[in-house]
Amino acid sequence: MQARSALFDLYGDHLRSRGGRAPVAALVKLLAPVGIGGPAVRTAVSRMVRQGWLVAVRTSGGPGYQLTGRAERRLDAAAARIYRTTRAGWDGRFDLISIKLPVERRQRERLVNDLNFLGYGRLGDEVWVAPRPSAEVEPMLTDSGVEHERFSASHGGGVPGAMALVRKAWNLDRLGAAHEAFVTEMRPIVTAVTSRTPDLHAYAARFQLVHAWRRFLFTDPQLPAALLPDGWPGSAAAGFFDRHASRLRPAADRFVTACLAEPRE
Repeated sequence: MQARSALFDLYGDHLRSRGGRAPVAALVKLLAPVGIGGPAVRTAVSRMVRQGWLVAVRTSGGPGYQLTGRAERRLDAAAARIYRTTRAGWDGRFDLISIKLPVERRQRERLVNDLNFLGYGRLGDEVWVAPRPSAEVEPMLTDSGVEHERFSASHGGGVPGAMALVRKAWNLDRLGAAHEAFVTEMRPIVTAVTSRTPDLHAYAARFQLVHAWRRFLFTDPQLPAALLPDGWPGSAAAGFFDRHASRLRPAADRFVTACLAEPRE
């Protein structure tokens, strides 16, 4: 687990609802249970400040960091997808974007990651598709200076044709296997937590659960049921996540509250 990714998880899952800020000492304490040391936390925080995700502030517990408006919007959008375990309907239309990819490799990689995060799959070198439009994609492309054209279209082959199109844009076999692997990996970790488990261990188990599920934000476009095969593994995985994330939440919240309340050392 990388420190920067864990910080996004921490702020998104626990600190966003508590004002979006925390002292550095609390950040270190809250990431220690998942194996991330203080130096790594401070390095990741500095990087996130440079990237415009965090800003330095004074807190009652000492020097700390606050989410920027940009970070709040991104985390709110992520949370809406993470905790939506039922799939939205579909109006039969796709959002298509024709893009002139940047020449510079880092810009190109960043653009591809952003499009994946927003639920778009690649049909060709410069054509991307999503089952529903994202409100974030237009400002993202404009801010990045990327030349593009955008269309809304239905598939002439009806649902069978649309399902074939989806399989061109996303590897559903691989994605389904990833959902099954998620459940297999996380089941022994979360089921080991009972009502007698210390809050610290419940927090660590839930943190790992959310961290593993959050990775699907970049690979799972949350396709509508009409475009998915029968017995889709993602549905069972979403139910598994929802049950255990809810069950472990009270203990995790108690641990976070205790860390934030501890006096500065």
